Amino acid sequence: MTADQPKTPRTAREWLSILAQYREPSTWRSLFELVATLTPFLALWVLAWMALSVSPWLALALAAANGLFLVRIFIIQHDCGHGAFLKNRQAQDWVGRVLGVLTLTPYAVWRRTHSIHHAHHGDLDHRGIGDVLTLTIAEYRARSAFGRFLYRLYRHPFILFVLGPSYLFILQNRLPFGLMNSGWRYWTSAMGTNAMIGIALGLILWFGGLLPVLLIFLPTSVIAATIGVWLFYVQHQFEETHWSKGEDWQLHNAALEGSSHYVLPQPLRWLSGNIGIHHVHHLYSRIPFYRLTEVIREHRDLAEAQRLTIRESLATVKLNLWDEGQGRLMSFAEARRRYGIA
Repeated sequence: MTADQPKTPRTAREWLSILAQYREPSTWRSLFELVATLTPFLALWVLAWMALSVSPWLALALAAANGLFLVRIFIIQHDCGHGAFLKNRQAQDWVGRVLGVLTLTPYAVWRRTHSIHHAHHGDLDHRGIGDVLTLTIAEYRARSAFGRFLYRLYRHPFILFVLGPSYLFILQNRLPFGLMNSGWRYWTSAMGTNAMIGIALGLILWFGGLLPVLLIFLPTSVIAATIGVWLFYVQHQFEETHWSKGEDWQLHNAALEGSSHYVLPQPLRWLSGNIGIHHVHHLYSRIPFYRLTEVIREHRDLAEAQRLTIRESLATVKLNLWDEGQGRLMSFAEARRRYGIA
């Protein structure tokens, strides 16, 4: 390094001033991204409906594919919740509310619970809202046999990635869980979203009967929910993620070190709204999703940090317990070999 070259930032805090340069959204770019996402989503909905008269299987296939565009709609809603999509706060919130009807996610409820996730990510003293439940070795050992069984059941891939996503988006999101006693605005958000979903389903049933609900609406929603939960899982549940407690926990370190850089090929990167660049997002959540690629293109250190390929991500399914001594996640099988925990 020569004398006139700036020193590469080493700590999470040092990155903040650099990342602040990318925080401003472009109104025209944001509107373009919104149109470029909603247009194919609505077109595929229409095509799937038309395909019902040709082949139910074709309609189902189109609906499943449309789940990918619904994921991207959720990413835009996600950016609205972070104040990263439009400069006009009121317009941004209304975009988020409307998109919440499509994603089955009450905007105000999700925004609040997600902010709690960001504020306490990686903090062993504050778990329970917006996280995948993760026990330490000591906590798992202290549980009864039945308690261990329940945790193993919860962490089973079929529960996490098949039943769980549908339960979360179709059922749990109908009530403001986690905020039941936090005021009327969260109930208004949940009930208002539910009412609009009910009206939409009523219109679908009126004009098309039950088949569009069963072969288009539900498959699109379930596929999107499953992909979304998988993305959230691999963004935080990798072997050398970050968990700590007490004075050892620091917000910015947890954000940077406890989030992965999920390396996806195009067009998956586009369809997922660059959310795989999650370590940058967690460190500076006000950066619009379409500017995250600028960050890793211009800062190699961040591009190389916590990289996780699709092949590598498949192995994370086996990681279930946090070993505080080694500072890493491990499988039930390894915990049994190392610590004799049944």
